[in-house]
Amino acid sequence: MSNVSVFFADGFEEVEALTVVDLLRRAGDNVTMVSISDSLQVRGRSNIAVIADELWADARPEKSDMLVLPGGMPGVTYLGNHEGLTDLLVKFAEEGKQVAAICAAPSVLGKLGIVKGKKATIYPGMEEKLEGADVVVDREVVTDGNITTSRGAGTAIPFALRLIEILNGEEMAKSVSRGIVYSCTE
Repeated sequence: MSNVSVFFADGFEEVEALTVVDLLRRAGDNVTMVSISDSLQVRGRSNIAVIADELWADARPEKSDMLVLPGGMPGVTYLGNHEGLTDLLVKFAEEGKQVAAICAAPSVLGKLGIVKGKKATIYPGMEEKLEGADVVVDREVVTDGNITTSRGAGTAIPFALRLIEILNGEEMAKSVSRGIVYSCTE
């Protein structure tokens, strides 16, 4: 069982964040929803309120096996401006630990230099935000070493399944996929 931290800020994309949390938990991973604000209640871009598991101040994301950034605006902006989180992302990337981002969130990785020289993808029209990356536009999910990126809400299931595969192996990813009656075409 792996430990995963998924970071929440007001304006997060509900489908991307909660699909990852749900499917990783189905795979048996210990997933902590971490609010980077001063409240456990976080509102998504569609005004859906979610109660996070922990506040940043109380969380121990440095103990995680993987860090995950959901997209959604202005949530991504808040994630990218959170110094503690950005420092941790850089540390994880430098140490070869798993970092994942979907939709607009790979822009945070681009700004931090984490995707420089790596294959990565992002929400269509934001490709210039992947500073120094080998941008991929024809795949839903891209993994290059310890960095996994994806394109948007419509790719949330394949993104989550890739994260399961990374953490738990292909068989577990297939098992979760069958359990939710999903057939990945990629």
